[in-house]
Amino acid sequence: MGQKVNPCIFRTGPNLPRNWESVLYAKNNYSDFLLKILKIRKIINTEYSFAQITKILIEWPSSKNIVVNIYAKKIGVIIGKSGGDIEKLKQNIAKITSADVSINIREVKKPELEEAFIAQTIAQQLERRQSFKKVMKKAIHASMKQGAKGIKIICSGRLGGVEIARSESYKEGRVPLQTIRADIRYAFAEAITTYGVIGVKVWVYRCDVNQSRINEVK
Repeated sequence: MGQKVNPCIFRTGPNLPRNWESVLYAKNNYSDFLLKILKIRKIINTEYSFAQITKILIEWPSSKNIVVNIYAKKIGVIIGKSGGDIEKLKQNIAKITSADVSINIREVKKPELEEAFIAQTIAQQLERRQSFKKVMKKAIHASMKQGAKGIKIICSGRLGGVEIARSESYKEGRVPLQTIRADIRYAFAEAITTYGVIGVKVWVYRCDVNQSRINEVK
């Protein structure tokens, strides 16, 4: 039987489509750093769930300095009035890390191509009891319109409130999971409904790694 692997981990590393989302240097206390990073991610995702965060990159070059880069569609929700929420977030992170904190907020220009945004949006719409078929097809159409080469969405659970759980999937374009150079993004989200939890999985095929590098140079 074929074994499934997370497509993000499969393509993470030097000369590959993805880079690590957390960069740190540790000797014997790696587990302590990892636990603190998980706490930081949990705080950001919990406090700013309505900001539609797509990615959080953490750079921890030394024990005295930490840089947090947050990519979101609604950056105003994170910044707050006169930057008050940013200062509060800095204080919370400083309590965890005991380091000088720098936070960079970056707006996502094309959220329809961001796998996390797509998964979160579908989950939120399912919680509002919208038709899962319409929601999935609408997300696929929007992503392909913005330039995606392929997209695949799977929803699993008691879809439509039926008694027996099942999975429904929709796909458009190519999603070559076995091609390492293919820049495929994967995300998972959960919709908490009155009749149970519905899992949402999203795969987005943007381009090949060579093509993406050319675009970065431009």
